[in-house]
Amino acid sequence: MDTMGRHVIAEMWDCNIDKLNDIGLIEQIFVNAALKAGAEVREVAFHKFAPHGVSGVVIISESHLTIHSFPEHGYASIDVYTCGDIIDPNEATAYIAEALESKTCEKVEVPRGMAPVNVDKFKTL
Repeated sequence: MDTMGRHVIAEMWDCNIDKLNDIGLIEQIFVNAALKAGAEVREVAFHKFAPHGVSGVVIISESHLTIHSFPEHGYASIDVYTCGDIIDPNEATAYIAEALESKTCEKVEVPRGMAPVNVDKFKTL
């Protein structure tokens, strides 16, 4: 079935806690992940929280990559959403997991923009 995009949602555990708290490094990892996947970077915005944690987004022509890091738990919540069928969000996700030294990466890929579901056919009488 055709979709308008692919959305990878990743849970990265046992990451390098120093990397999870380094805004400059995380920004570079995310820009590099987008470029490695073949995406076109448009805008970059990251924020460092006190005492720890980073949130940010890399806007790409094909959609976005985001992170919310929790260094105190060695955890990062990652989204990589790409529209079209040229850019593979799994490639960017794998790059991020390796760069953050994640020992456990659980991910799910959600197809986006599929045709609407006809709920009437699921109603029971």
